[in-house]
Amino acid sequence: MIDDRSLDTLFRNARTHNGWQPRPVSDDQLRAIYDLMKWGPTSANSSPARIVFVRTREGKERLRPALSAGNTEKTMSAPVTAIVAYDTRFYEHLPRLFPHNQAAPSWFSGPQNKAVAETTAFRNGSLQGAYLIIAARTLGLDVGAMSGFDNAKVDEAFFPDRRFRSNFLCNIGYGDPTKLFDRSPRLSFEEACALA
Repeated sequence: MIDDRSLDTLFRNARTHNGWQPRPVSDDQLRAIYDLMKWGPTSANSSPARIVFVRTREGKERLRPALSAGNTEKTMSAPVTAIVAYDTRFYEHLPRLFPHNQAAPSWFSGPQNKAVAETTAFRNGSLQGAYLIIAARTLGLDVGAMSGFDNAKVDEAFFPDRRFRSNFLCNIGYGDPTKLFDRSPRLSFEEACALA
């Protein structure tokens, strides 16, 4: 069990940041994020998430046309924007990632399994995106995940072969606390949960 300070860092005091300090995030830090997030569980160890860490001015300009007006400034000023995507043919890696069942690719391949492959890729890629957020926070970074963008434009700019598909964006850096909104309320256990 982890201590209260760690729980505060990961959850209770964690915020979605909208502004950023002018401090860089190194490639080594991005590798460290991935090296933590990759251990989070996925169905059949499918690991469908694919991440593009957009950190150059050129990369940000490629991303700009896809951003909604409310997300443009904070994304362009963030040291890094992660495009959290998923591999539509993730199952091609299962012989290596799920070696104890060499038949696993057949669960997802072929036209008859297209819907289950898409659902599996999206669901487990989303899980891995959450692991990325937690990993970044454990390493002392702040994040700002968001949905306000045009997926088709991101995919055209960064995944032209259409194998990968964008899910959400996540700005990463050192947040500017002066640009935080007041903390919003959350639902209670009774409102969100049931015991069966």
